[in-house]
Amino acid sequence: MPQSTTAVLADGLPRRERLEAIAAISLTVAMANLDGAIANTALPTIAGDLGTNGAAAIWVVNAYQVAMLAALLPLAALGEIAGHRRIYVVGLALFTATSLACGLAWSLPSLIVARALQGLGAAAIMSVNTALIRFTYPSNMLGRGVGYNALAVALGITAGPTVASLVLSVASWHWLFLINVPVGLLAIWFARSLPTTARAKHPFDAVAALLCAGLFAPLALGLGAATHREWPLAAVEWAIAVVCGAALIRRQAGHPAPMLAADLYRIPVFALSSATAICSFATQGLAFVSLPFLLQTALGRSQVETGYLITPWPAVVALMAPIAGRLSDRYPAGLLGGVGLAILAGGMALTAGLPSDSTSLQIGAAMALCGAGFGFFQSPNLRALMSSAPRERSGGASGIVATARLLGQTTGAALVALCLSLSADRGPTLALWLGCGFSALGSVTSFLRLLAARPRKG
Repeated sequence: MPQSTTAVLADGLPRRERLEAIAAISLTVAMANLDGAIANTALPTIAGDLGTNGAAAIWVVNAYQVAMLAALLPLAALGEIAGHRRIYVVGLALFTATSLACGLAWSLPSLIVARALQGLGAAAIMSVNTALIRFTYPSNMLGRGVGYNALAVALGITAGPTVASLVLSVASWHWLFLINVPVGLLAIWFARSLPTTARAKHPFDAVAALLCAGLFAPLALGLGAATHREWPLAAVEWAIAVVCGAALIRRQAGHPAPMLAADLYRIPVFALSSATAICSFATQGLAFVSLPFLLQTALGRSQVETGYLITPWPAVVALMAPIAGRLSDRYPAGLLGGVGLAILAGGMALTAGLPSDSTSLQIGAAMALCGAGFGFFQSPNLRALMSSAPRERSGGASGIVATARLLGQTTGAALVALCLSLSADRGPTLALWLGCGFSALGSVTSFLRLLAARPRKG
């Protein structure tokens, strides 16, 4: 019996359609991560060209992140109702169109609005991409699929500063966004092979979606206010987040598929995997924001040298992700993730303890050790999150994956700012030791999954 190119088999897609589907997902995920990295790198150039200061220009980054964090879970819930593929393709089209709008922006307000809309497109993509991978690959190859996804993330992050530097050396900052357009169109072409999935029967709760946005957007904005010690503003924003969160939980009590995924958190392996993800990405946020300060102020490296010395981390993640993904199809995620985060904790401790006369080889080795640990953790943990959730709740699980990543990274970045405000000299080292603590806590949490996965006697 012939199969349509978008039909889901009992367990995954045929090989040709699977390759096209993972190409669409990988291109888009790499593009979204590349976009975040190049925007951070080009921020001073954008501020100078638009005639504004750094404090105002930071909203080019903040608008994207806040919009993405606010919309991730509502769009994941909508994906279970309207179909993961539909949400993904609409998000990809929006991301591509708003990339064009960013490239054509003529002022800071127009760029900020375009970036906020681009964040909504990225949220649609990231909210359902791992759900699509689950339906693309057979269950015994799921680790391989999420490994390719982790590879795409790492390549996007790794290439970001280099791509930004190359583009800015020959063209204006507008082209940093315009290069997304042909890549987005190519991904839309491959997206014709993405799987279609069964749709939930319950209606979309728009009020719950607004409450969810009211929870996460003020939470992220409050973290930013706290890093600048604007405590009254942070307190108000966090109070709004608490009120919206409480109202959301009350409204969706008993719902078959709540946006905050209370049903999934009753699954011990899922809850522990989510906590492990937040710890690991908080470590990543602490490291990637603090390392430039450490390398340039404490170790006396130039800006160019700093970029090269940090590169071994994401580069080794890219090498390890597919290997760890394949291993996760054979060995428990609790073991692989626990070992990986223990290695990451060791790498963070080694980095925090680097002497002022450290050689480039010593710094690079510490970065590579951190990358090996993070890469060894990421794919198995992603596989555990997705496989522990029921298939019909894959959208909710995918949204939690993206939210945990972004929330962890945002928390880590905010903690770095707080450490720097406490001590400009010792702040980067303190942030790295905090990262060591987060990864050690994540390692313990990961090993606890081995106990949670054991069948109960009697």
